[in-house]
Amino acid sequence: MKSMASQNVKSRRGSRSEPVILFFVANQMFAIAVDSVQEIRSTDSLAGAANEIEQPVSPKVRHTIERARRTYYVVNAGTHFGLPVTRPAFVLILRQLRVAVLVDRIERMAEVTAVHPLPGAFTGEERRWYRGLAYVDDVVVPVVEPTGFLTSEEFRLLDRTVKVAASAREMEGVVQA
Repeated sequence: MKSMASQNVKSRRGSRSEPVILFFVANQMFAIAVDSVQEIRSTDSLAGAANEIEQPVSPKVRHTIERARRTYYVVNAGTHFGLPVTRPAFVLILRQLRVAVLVDRIERMAEVTAVHPLPGAFTGEERRWYRGLAYVDDVVVPVVEPTGFLTSEEFRLLDRTVKVAASAREMEGVVQA
């Protein structure tokens, strides 16, 4: 008869691991599923491509970028997570969402064997921000939920603001011509 401990070890080994990208914001490490990220760029490479939102509806979103004829809202991860202000060096352009996330640095890719549910101490917005917690190299790391960066209401407000600003620019062009 096998002991319960040996069965648990065997079941953990058989579980499917998940590749994640480890990144930092204000000296706090986070993880995001590799499948959720379409592209990683330096902020320098996007400097000319970013458009400022003239009247931001959210302090965490002050710019948009255009990629493949899609407008992405650039979320400052530090502001989003309530962390100290930093100077982000990279942007994660997310897949399946119109969100790009400013982060301080990319640590590396890693494999996590499990994403554990959030403990009850996590209440409020952070339950939407994180999929759960993972254990990486003796450190517990929050695993980001990509859909948690912007709510559907925030998307509606941002879309409306960008559309109004574009209409105003078009009207200025007509008046000047």
